[in-house]
Amino acid sequence: MTPYLIVGAIAAVITYTTTPIVRWIVLKAGAIDYPHDRKVHARPTPTLGGVAILLGVIGGGAAAALLPGFGPVFKLTSEPLGIGAAALVIVVLGAVDDLKDLPVPVKVAGQVFAAGLLFLSGVKVRFVVTPDTPISLSDDVSVIVTVTWILVMINAVNLADGLDGLAAGVVAIAAASFFVYVYELFQTGALGPGPSAPLVAIIVVGASLGFLRHNFYPARIFMGDSGAMLLGLLLGAAPVGGVGGAPFVTSSSFLLYVPLLIPLSVLAIPFLDAVLAILRRTWRRQSIFLADKEHLHHRLMDLGHGHRQAVIVMYVWSALAAGAGLGFTFLERSDLIFVFPVAVGAIVVYTLFPVLTKAITERFTP
Repeated sequence: MTPYLIVGAIAAVITYTTTPIVRWIVLKAGAIDYPHDRKVHARPTPTLGGVAILLGVIGGGAAAALLPGFGPVFKLTSEPLGIGAAALVIVVLGAVDDLKDLPVPVKVAGQVFAAGLLFLSGVKVRFVVTPDTPISLSDDVSVIVTVTWILVMINAVNLADGLDGLAAGVVAIAAASFFVYVYELFQTGALGPGPSAPLVAIIVVGASLGFLRHNFYPARIFMGDSGAMLLGLLLGAAPVGGVGGAPFVTSSSFLLYVPLLIPLSVLAIPFLDAVLAILRRTWRRQSIFLADKEHLHHRLMDLGHGHRQAVIVMYVWSALAAGAGLGFTFLERSDLIFVFPVAVGAIVVYTLFPVLTKAITERFTP
């Protein structure tokens, strides 16, 4: 595991050190996100932090290419090249959108193009897992499934990027738990040689944490669409490249493959938030990309949580989902019967603490 941790640390350091440089350039260029009634931040804040995240991702990937142990990832597939190209496309698309507010069709077309690059490089869903045997997908079906999956992940992260540090922190939790999952999968021999998933996941962890230091409340810079879409793209690419497109090496690997849904379980909260936002805006006949202040994190603030506390609550729920995804994969169900309900109950109390405190105070105050 040490080589992976080294790569993650390199991605974190590069992102952390380049973010102030990117911020300085952005300030000089005037790429500022100004407050308005549909956003929470109260002061003008530079955006385009996704550029620094991309530099961390590229740096982590370059370091992996030079380190021993990652040879099969770069020699056996063209996935790293495709992921790098798609990442560059999505950051350019997001940066232009941050500056110009691209029309929705153009934005979606750019996302489809980036997802198409992943598919062409081999990052694609080749199998659908069943209890008996994997079902092979034709390219005609695979491209639809792959592109849809990538777009869902891109926009789940993008729509959830509403509070300082929220997207970066939740993505770090998601990627870390998925790294543990797929690394264990690889170590058991259930995956063939050269999976890109653990490498992509640990790079995302490092880049997210490196950026989070500058992005946590009060944020000195926003990741913008360039960063949110990049992280969503990479989170979508990791499970496809590592599991959905991998050959089955052992016949007993089904239980390990079931959590192709792990990226959704660890992103359960922002993913649910994205679904609710899409349904809400569709019902109102609004663009699904229209910003509003009705996301789950906004409702947490309405409950009485401050900005920082609302983000931490979202972290805790995401960590619970991550733990549940890993627990139901690797642990005995009996071990979770007691722990999981207690954890849920404790987090519910923590979430509702401002409301409970207010109710108790009003009840016992003369």
